[in-house]
Amino acid sequence: MAIHYVCRHCGTAVGSLKQPVVSSRQLGIHALTEDERIEMVQYDSEGNVTIKTICEDCEESLQRNPDFHEYDYFIH
Repeated sequence: MAIHYVCRHCGTAVGSLKQPVVSSRQLGIHALTEDERIEMVQYDSEGNVTIKTICEDCEESLQRNPDFHEYDYFIH
């Protein structure tokens, strides 16, 4: 099982973990609402997990341009 973190805005791979077993508490997923889990966490047929996050570049862009929060994707 692999856990992949991908930026939800630009699609950049942020990082990956290869763990045989990881709990939702260890990943912080337990703190998400059901709607947030549906939007941010995806499972594939091989048991891998993709978690949408925000990369440093997009976070910086959001801090400089708060109106970008209105968009799902933006170019930086």
